[in-house]
Amino acid sequence: MTQTQFPSGSEAPLFSIIIPTYKVQAFLRDCLDSVLDQSFQSYELLVVDDCSPDGCGEIIDDYAKADPRVVAIHLEKNVGLGQARNVGMARARGTYLLFLDSDDTMLPGSLQAMAERIKETSSPDLLVFDYARTHWDGRVTPNSRADVLTEAPHGTFSLKDQPELLNLLQVAWNKAYRRDFIEQWGFEYPSGYYEDTPWTYPVLIAAETIAALPRVCVYYRQRRQGSILHSTSRKHFDVFAQYDLVFKFLADNPQFAEWQGILYERMVNHFRVVEVSPGRLPDDARAEFRQCWAEADRKHRPQGHPVAKTKAQMIPAKHRDKARTAVRSLKRKKSVPTKLKRKLRKRLLKAYYRAQRMLPVQKDVAVFAAYWNGSYACNPAAVHEKMRELAPGMKAVWVLKDGATSQPPKGTPTVHPGSFGFWKAMARGKYFVNNVNFPQSVVKRPGQVYLQTHHGSPLKRMGVDLAEYPVGRRGMNLTRLMDRVDRWDYSLTSNSFSTAAWDRAYPSYYEPLEYGYPRNDQLVNASAADVAAARRKLGVAEGTKVILYTPTHRDYHDAPKQMLDLERFALTVGSEFTVMVRAHYFYNQSLLASGTSGSARLVDVSTYPSVEELYLAADCLLTDYSSVMFDYANLDRPIVIYANDWEVYRVTRGTYFDITVDSPGLTVQNEAELLDIFTSGRWNSAESDAARASFRQKFCEFDDGRAAERVVRKVFLGQDEVPPVLPIGEHPVPPRPEQCGQQAPQPRDRETV
Repeated sequence: MTQTQFPSGSEAPLFSIIIPTYKVQAFLRDCLDSVLDQSFQSYELLVVDDCSPDGCGEIIDDYAKADPRVVAIHLEKNVGLGQARNVGMARARGTYLLFLDSDDTMLPGSLQAMAERIKETSSPDLLVFDYARTHWDGRVTPNSRADVLTEAPHGTFSLKDQPELLNLLQVAWNKAYRRDFIEQWGFEYPSGYYEDTPWTYPVLIAAETIAALPRVCVYYRQRRQGSILHSTSRKHFDVFAQYDLVFKFLADNPQFAEWQGILYERMVNHFRVVEVSPGRLPDDARAEFRQCWAEADRKHRPQGHPVAKTKAQMIPAKHRDKARTAVRSLKRKKSVPTKLKRKLRKRLLKAYYRAQRMLPVQKDVAVFAAYWNGSYACNPAAVHEKMRELAPGMKAVWVLKDGATSQPPKGTPTVHPGSFGFWKAMARGKYFVNNVNFPQSVVKRPGQVYLQTHHGSPLKRMGVDLAEYPVGRRGMNLTRLMDRVDRWDYSLTSNSFSTAAWDRAYPSYYEPLEYGYPRNDQLVNASAADVAAARRKLGVAEGTKVILYTPTHRDYHDAPKQMLDLERFALTVGSEFTVMVRAHYFYNQSLLASGTSGSARLVDVSTYPSVEELYLAADCLLTDYSSVMFDYANLDRPIVIYANDWEVYRVTRGTYFDITVDSPGLTVQNEAELLDIFTSGRWNSAESDAARASFRQKFCEFDDGRAAERVVRKVFLGQDEVPPVLPIGEHPVPPRPEQCGQQAPQPRDRETV
């Protein structure tokens, strides 16, 4: 984050940039950083927290503490976008006002370009600049009316000279406004939807001097969900009151009467867009909307001006017939499978699946899967265990492929992926729990409920955030991914950071469950006996320190590659340590060339069935960018980060934060430093403790040991009142191994571990 001071202390800045915020924690940091990283320095950043129920307020305060240009403004109640902007304007000191929506970003060099253009044109009332749309799948599309700016007069002009400005998207954030001009006219934003309309039209009409900057300065984020334009609500009726304000401005200022005709046409076009846009108006409100439209038409149509045609009237009959035929044809095509399978079994499976979907959903059946059907593990397994306890009437079915590394409790039905049993379960089950996704060809039926548990907190970029990282995306079809995400009803998170990350990585309409990760209940609730038992099972000698090494997958590597000379490491740290190595689950081969080196133990635990027992047995976690660090931090034990290829990793995969800054412990970038940390004893020090405390505060937020119970009560039992999450300071913390009085282990062959 840039922390450059204003060039002069009390002098007013050139720009006051006003950013209202509400439920945008997933995008707010990008927005603020895009401003604070600008090369031009003469500005203040007024960030208005419109009583946002998520983490926006905390984010704003963090930025305000770190940078004096950021002014945090917290409202006591939610007032809406327009009123929040007014609050920011009342605090503004700048010569010009700029507005930026909190999920959009400002392009580098934009403020500098605006400042230069303002100087060239002798401080006009308005400066209008260009923008581009950014889409969830990585596409960037230009403003379709950019020609309005490129063809504008080079110097200053008025709306009469370039009336095409009224054809631009009427928003607040594509203009810089001279503050004394706004104050002279007393312009303010109204409340309600479409609040930009009675602001933008009067401002354009009243401005005596306008300048154009044909440069893209703002990226306008097109969200898959969360925009009012995609919400079904009667609030869309606000559009009528907003145009009443527009025409009141004209009535109060008769010198602008010449604009009545064109604004009437713009009004009718706006009404038409609201009416025909899918999902805006409730179905039972359409007749009323047309009545309000007719009333507005009677009030605001200039005398002698022809009545504007409706959308249907504007399309010739023959074209309407063609359109209807095309729609019917498209609907027929969508109901037919895209390709007939050649093999009889596949045809039979499809027919069987369709037939099963005609039968009732079985309300007492829950289908579970984890890690692409590879094991009985992770959050789904923990949820299943708690479901057996709290909802014994529920029947579980697990999807497991051949060679699965672990199995569910005895008596639990299992089905092979793609089998007749699998398709019956997918067709008839009511609940579906997975830490990845079920196949693309699965059809979600009405009444079925999908819980996405995820399988880690995200350091690396995920989902549609990989659009800009082709190495990390590896050909992933983001559209197909989002089709699967749209099946989710619930998304489980273990901290508010993850809630925001999933919101931007998987933009859809699911409900976030900030309950914690069920798999971590076992860690948080572990006793001294559990820790001692885990070490006995692993054959750890009493008095030995265990380092658990868990490197993650590299997208820029096609095969596992040793990032650390493990034999040298184990030999150097000495015989007091046992180094247990667990390869990433993507790989089916060991990272070790041999089992033992010198007097230190070096053990491969890649196939050990319970990673939670490995955590409990370990004195220290050594990892790089693996999400295991977030789980292990619940134990409040030392963590060391070996980030020898950090810059390559963050460039190829993309990350949500800098692990070398927000680290759970000591971070090193070469083997010499790593060896020194362990030989000197710094791995377990006050420095390490301080870093871990901050990390736990942020990333162990909801893991208080009752996550699975919350999930079962909410999802399977339908209880809205679930046990509240305890503050982090009240979370149980299991004892460390040295506090557990371990009994002597039984003799054990290392190869069986």
